[in-house]
Amino acid sequence: MRILLVRTSSLGDLVHMLPAVSDIAKHLPGAQIDWLAEESFAQIPAWHPAVHEVIPVAHRRWRRAWFSAEVRAARRALRQKLQDRRYDIVLDMQALLKSAWLVRMAQGVKHGLDFRSAREPLASLFYDVRHRVEFWQPAVTRQRELAAATFGYTYEGAPDFGLQAFEEMAAVMRETQSPYAVIMPSASRDDKLWPAEDWQAVFDALTQRGLELKLLAGNPAETARAQALIAGRDNASVLPRLGLQDIAPVLAAAQVMVGLDSGLTHLSAALGRPTIGIYKASTPVRTPLVGSGYTASLGDRGKSPDRHAVLGALKQALG
Repeated sequence: MRILLVRTSSLGDLVHMLPAVSDIAKHLPGAQIDWLAEESFAQIPAWHPAVHEVIPVAHRRWRRAWFSAEVRAARRALRQKLQDRRYDIVLDMQALLKSAWLVRMAQGVKHGLDFRSAREPLASLFYDVRHRVEFWQPAVTRQRELAAATFGYTYEGAPDFGLQAFEEMAAVMRETQSPYAVIMPSASRDDKLWPAEDWQAVFDALTQRGLELKLLAGNPAETARAQALIAGRDNASVLPRLGLQDIAPVLAAAQVMVGLDSGLTHLSAALGRPTIGIYKASTPVRTPLVGSGYTASLGDRGKSPDRHAVLGALKQALG
């Protein structure tokens, strides 16, 4: 069976989809699974051993000059590539109009969420087969249920993210480096940020445990914020901006991660590391941290967790 999965972004959403891929591979041994993903996140599906080919799409880059000659040519090339192949099933696991647009290019029976289940209900009009999946449940569960309904099986067991390849790299790093914690104190939106004084309390608790602090930052503004947070601390540093292939082993070897609700925080949990997520502008009802290690998804939309809740979770995470 040839299968095309469509889920282009974002980082955390692609991570949440990995267990569904493991389920498909388990119940349909020998299936060829291709995955259509945004070019900046294409490494994530490539990490899963059951994915045959990752087909990159550059929607984020294209929309800046949608009607330029270069972008029109790139879109034509993608359309031709998809139309030259025949899939048994094309499954849209994003349920947005932008993903439905990609699904319509592909050759095969098109599956997706029904009108009541889709985030953008109009996307359901573009599918041949529609499936009902309850909306208010964790994203990992929704993806597993959609895949199971599409391919006719019942899944069971804990989610398998298919990221075992990083375990060996992490073991080597733990032997050669001092124990450390990874911190993600920045976000793309200011309403996600956590107070500096609360971060200082977390840093103090981690320092008392003898851990070095490695802070993540994605741009100059985030780097400046992170450097200000650790000013005067000789056990802390801000890591240079790293690609996904480089940051994943760093996360996998950490003793613990504490981060705002971000894709990298969800990746840490998926890698099996003890992970604490701080939610302030989003709800963990739909996107809680999921992984084989200890996880705590604290706070909610409009309700920041206090430092005592985070410190309590940190104590549990470290034992």
